[in-house]
Amino acid sequence: MAVRPIRPARRAASPAPDAAAAADAVDRFLDALGLPPDVRASQDLEGTPRRVAQAWLEDLVDGYRRSPAEILADAIPSPSRDLVAVTGIAFHSVCPHHLLPSRGVAHVAYLPGGKVVGFGQLVRLVDALAHRLVLQEDLARTIADALVAHLGARGAACLVDAEQLCMTVRGEKRGGARAHADAWAGALARDGAARRRFLDLAGRGGRPARKPGTAKRGRR
Repeated sequence: MAVRPIRPARRAASPAPDAAAAADAVDRFLDALGLPPDVRASQDLEGTPRRVAQAWLEDLVDGYRRSPAEILADAIPSPSRDLVAVTGIAFHSVCPHHLLPSRGVAHVAYLPGGKVVGFGQLVRLVDALAHRLVLQEDLARTIADALVAHLGARGAACLVDAEQLCMTVRGEKRGGARAHADAWAGALARDGAARRRFLDLAGRGGRPARKPGTAKRGRR
């Protein structure tokens, strides 16, 4: 009797965003906070549920509707094997533990494996993966892994430096504290000239960082 191969389980499709339901949930959340009646009935909060729902769906978790594979699909064949890096990419994200935002910068680099993409695509990749409920450590890892998996990079890296509001406005309440997370993949996971060059460009190699938003290609 032939044994049938086990097929991997299909991933359940994500439900469509529901702005009305989200606004209703925010309205009930405000009721549950036990605010003074005059505050809860104030004009300042009249349109808050709708505005909060819009902010979450359009600015904070819209990354779930963007595909890293599609962002990196429009690649250009290239024989270059030199380091490609974009530093100082401003981003925001949301911590899944307390639903509080973080803001910071990401430094991204890769070693081409036959293809390159525009610098703007690297920025869009960061946004797609940052605009989710994601830990900072996982954000750095998913960015580096996406460049290897979807662009075919021989190596990739991402350094993330951010202020986490779950640490600065609650809990330890250490204003000004910054959290750092690094992820390295492929050839860049090993020490070498390209890795050290990227650290220099990101301001982590003992030299001043480049101005935010600058892009640089360096030789390996």
